[in-house]
Amino acid sequence: MIESEIEVTEDLVRDLLREQHPDLAELPIREVEGGWGNQMWRLGDDLAVRMQRMDNSPDLQLKERQWLPVLASRLPLAIPTPVRSGTPSERFPKIWTVMTWVEGTPLDHGSITRSDHAADTLAAFLKALHVAAPADAPDGSDFGAHPKECTGGFERFLRSVDLGGVAEDDVRAVWDDAVAADEWPGPRVWVHGDLHPANIIIADGTLAGVVDFGALFAGDPAWDLGAAWLLLPEGSASRFFDRYAQADEATVRRARGLAAMKSLFLILMGQNGDRGLPGGKPNWGPAGRSALDRVLKRL
Repeated sequence: MIESEIEVTEDLVRDLLREQHPDLAELPIREVEGGWGNQMWRLGDDLAVRMQRMDNSPDLQLKERQWLPVLASRLPLAIPTPVRSGTPSERFPKIWTVMTWVEGTPLDHGSITRSDHAADTLAAFLKALHVAAPADAPDGSDFGAHPKECTGGFERFLRSVDLGGVAEDDVRAVWDDAVAADEWPGPRVWVHGDLHPANIIIADGTLAGVVDFGALFAGDPAWDLGAAWLLLPEGSASRFFDRYAQADEATVRRARGLAAMKSLFLILMGQNGDRGLPGGKPNWGPAGRSALDRVLKRL
């Protein structure tokens, strides 16, 4: 176990509920597979308990508590919204939140079969999300910078992954094009910031929800638009951008480069999983390789 990780069990979750939200404590509790910074426990049919695990700072959950209720009412896909707050205690010295449950299957454990519908739905979701944010909306930290500020991360991922039959120069060309693109001129718009297969919920072969808004910030929408390659099946990116209809050429170039970097990250997490390393996600590797292929083909 990594030192910063706290073991969370069903008994612990139930005890915390009895202490702080006793009216929920007798609902069925079952662990949800996955999770990284936070661990999820299903609570009854309609709720989930989001427990800090690897995250040492409460800031990400506090951000979700503050802003998700503001965003949820105008978004065309289901997102988790907080309904109860858990405070640190002797039993568990971190915060935790009871949130609504988003029904469906994470995309990293399923597939999109209704490509056109998914492209249209993702475009509609991001058009609704990408509106001017208020002045007190959070800025990006590790997320949100122009690609030229992220070259160290890109190089680290590129050096660490096995590209298989992909030419390194082709990947670098996409990244270099993104680095050369103009910066986002504004306004600061709401951005999810971490759209990848584990944070997308699907049902009936298409998108049904979006989860994990811990990276939420106000800034450059290119950080979300890379989802056209990361999430959608081959041949769907053009339809997505046609429906989105708000991205200029420079934004698309930045988005494509960021999609390349995130694809490398997914491949790396897949490799770590295959090697049994902490934090590894074996099923992310194939998703990252297919996404990188789409990025290089512009599909």
